[in-house]
Amino acid sequence: MSNRTFTMIKPDAVRGGNIGNILQMINAAGFKIVAMKYTKLSLEQAGKFYEVHNARPFYGELTEFMSGGPIVAAILEKENAVADFRKLIGATNPAQAEEGTIRKKYAASVGENAVHGSDSDENAKIEGDFFFNGLERP
Repeated sequence: MSNRTFTMIKPDAVRGGNIGNILQMINAAGFKIVAMKYTKLSLEQAGKFYEVHNARPFYGELTEFMSGGPIVAAILEKENAVADFRKLIGATNPAQAEEGTIRKKYAASVGENAVHGSDSDENAKIEGDFFFNGLERP
């Protein structure tokens, strides 16, 4: 089990001015930010990042949304990082997310759900490597 996970604060949460609020929740939950950057994905980069979903009907809408504004990418560290972060962000559908989760507080819909969180240790590494090279993280 890894002690790192990957997250992105998505364009809707950035546009809504919620970067600081979300980072505060991440810190309060005991996560250490080991790498972070404010950037914008091109449509091609978003397509590559979400390539696993390319056969799904929402793929085009997802890549358009994710390339539609700046994001904050971060690698987080904590024991049991992936599972604990998934719990902190809540269900993909904010209407079904538990009270006090990031998505319950800051997501507008299933499509605009404020944050991404890796779903496995393997994907956390792949996703972190997509955004950060060796010089950008310890």
